[in-house]
Amino acid sequence: MHTAHTQVPPIRIRVAHSPDADDAFMFYALAADPPRIPTGPYRFEHTLADIETLNRAALEGRYEISALSIHAYPYVADRYALMSCGASMAEADYGPVVVARRPFSPEQLRNRRIAVPGLWTSAYLALRLYLPEFEPVVVPFDRILELVARGELEAGLLIHEGQLTYARWGLAEVVNLGRWWYGQTGLPLPLGGNVIRRDLGPEHMRRLTALLRQSIAYALTHRQEALPYALRYARELSSSQEADRFVSMYVNRRTLDYGPDGRQAVQLFLDRGYEAGWIPKRVQVEFIDPEEPGE
Repeated sequence: MHTAHTQVPPIRIRVAHSPDADDAFMFYALAADPPRIPTGPYRFEHTLADIETLNRAALEGRYEISALSIHAYPYVADRYALMSCGASMAEADYGPVVVARRPFSPEQLRNRRIAVPGLWTSAYLALRLYLPEFEPVVVPFDRILELVARGELEAGLLIHEGQLTYARWGLAEVVNLGRWWYGQTGLPLPLGGNVIRRDLGPEHMRRLTALLRQSIAYALTHRQEALPYALRYARELSSSQEADRFVSMYVNRRTLDYGPDGRQAVQLFLDRGYEAGWIPKRVQVEFIDPEEPGE
């Protein structure tokens, strides 16, 4: 007599991230068909949207896993925890940059209209901490270069690939916020992370964090395989070398784990935002560490 085996349906996990080279590189092993790593009981569905759209969607808990601006974390901390992998951090010599058609001093930027990619982006919070008095004009991140170059706005705050390509538009750097923050704190500037929904429960949260970490590790160790996929999302970058440089800036050892100083930087960044009045409540950041093999 044969015992009937009931096939357990896969667990659907909706993953949302930005359509950018660094995020695409990070998620390559999970997004490839077939996936490049074993995914166990999980079936991943990928959604791509700009980061400010994802910040807003996280308010509703729309996705089980989502890229998120660190600045937005306090608004969604009741629904989500921060995965310990997947960080995008600016280091001492690079980060979001304010550009203009001519050089300004920081004092000259005061009270000017500055194009920003969203009021919940980490770049926006960093700029507020650097320069509290300015008039933000929210513009899709991929139009900021064009609008500043045409003179429709006096300055613009660049995230993503625009940090490498603004000179082609005849624009000049006013301030590099990664460099400024490091000078203030000696720490990297936290920009983006990946969050996971709390209602999945601790076991799934840790298992899924382990899978994301494996995906990042796969891309880092199979770089020549993952880079062509990432290049599909490299809007402004004109060569594979340039795309490689951009990916290296934001997918690296810190993306595997924030590290003690990275975790400290996240908490400090949000604390400073709260103390300056740009974040309405103080939060204690919770990091979800991956399940270890054999657990």
